[in-house]
Amino acid sequence: MLFTETAIAGATLIELNRLTDERGFFARAFCAEEFAAHGLETNFVQANVSKSAQKYTLRGMHLQAEPHGEVKLMRCTRGTVFDCLIDLRPESPTFKKWFGVELTADNHKMLYVPAGCAHGYQTLCDDAEVFYPVSTAYHPESEQGCRWDDPAFDIDWPEKDNPVLSDKDKAWPLWVDPS
Repeated sequence: MLFTETAIAGATLIELNRLTDERGFFARAFCAEEFAAHGLETNFVQANVSKSAQKYTLRGMHLQAEPHGEVKLMRCTRGTVFDCLIDLRPESPTFKKWFGVELTADNHKMLYVPAGCAHGYQTLCDDAEVFYPVSTAYHPESEQGCRWDDPAFDIDWPEKDNPVLSDKDKAWPLWVDPS
């Protein structure tokens, strides 16, 4: 695997090292030793699949508060998504900065989202699907979020005018700086 640090502290873009032949390719999508060598979480306790039927569906921005903070390893398994995270760790050198990347079923890239970062994605086609293991089981009382269109972050979403949102994602409050 190829590990590339992003503009957000602790967030990593992971690309598969494909061994190809006339049949297709083979690649490891996870290796505990390689992840540990890059200082990344290796203990994933739950895996989630999410399918969005409609293009421009936006799911986010979500996180779980400590002590139930979770690492996510995002991968698009059908279609294309714009995957995004916001660093909400006050002690981080990239606090309040965001990073986004296109993940596709064809490019096989994965985004490692550190605990303490809000996360979301927007589908860029109908019937997009993502698969992602997480380091902590879902804990409803620790769920938090912020608005996808919060001017404090000014995320450059592919579709800003009319995304498909859940009622919960529409209701997240604007960011309040903890300082």
